[in-house]
Amino acid sequence: MKKYIIITLLISSVCFSQKTTLYTIGDSTMANKKDPDRNPEHGWAQVLQPFFKDNILVVNKAVNGRSTKSFINENCWDSIYKKLKKGDYVFIEFGHNDEKIEDSTRYTNPHTTYRYNLIRFVKETREKGATPILLTSIARRNFNEKGVLVPTHGDYPLETRLVAQEYKVPFIDLEYYTELLEQSYGPEKSKQLHLHFKAGENAYYDKDKADDTHLSLKGATAIAQIVVDQIKLLQDSTVDKLKKGIK
Repeated sequence: MKKYIIITLLISSVCFSQKTTLYTIGDSTMANKKDPDRNPEHGWAQVLQPFFKDNILVVNKAVNGRSTKSFINENCWDSIYKKLKKGDYVFIEFGHNDEKIEDSTRYTNPHTTYRYNLIRFVKETREKGATPILLTSIARRNFNEKGVLVPTHGDYPLETRLVAQEYKVPFIDLEYYTELLEQSYGPEKSKQLHLHFKAGENAYYDKDKADDTHLSLKGATAIAQIVVDQIKLLQDSTVDKLKKGIK
């Protein structure tokens, strides 16, 4: 009898200690950067783990320069799909590189290939009993001379919204919330969210740096906080376990 009790306790402890994996897929705005102690550039998914308790494991699979097309064609998605298990989550945020119309290896028409690639990610995630969460691309710091933040992503965010609506996918409109973030800082202070350095100002760069797409640690952390805040507000029972894992 004691033996059965011990076995039951062991099984229970293993079950309770199992971590939920949160995979993040996307481009350089999310991806882990080399030499993070020196490199001022950070992806927002790179700094996501500290927002969660130990039972949620963030596995950042975003890759610099990838579109939905190249992420699939280079087997980045297949390597994740094979590991997906019931109860996992997948954050899906693409668009920046799908826009590269001069590059046939990355460009996708937003209304055709981009849309169907998103649908593929959603359907195949669900096939494994995992939960997809769609996010629109983060806004670029693109203020005009009047101080108006001008959008740069065309119809890609629209298609993300439509796929989320049609397939009833939990959705975070990250473009909208990062627009608000950029606007709250304004044309000059918003440089702090990105990579703006004069030559010699930062040891990592030996020349002037003015990058309005990629993120500083400050910008990445602010966006990770936005994502976590929006998860809390999602009205979808499939994300309850993820909500409970937030610190």
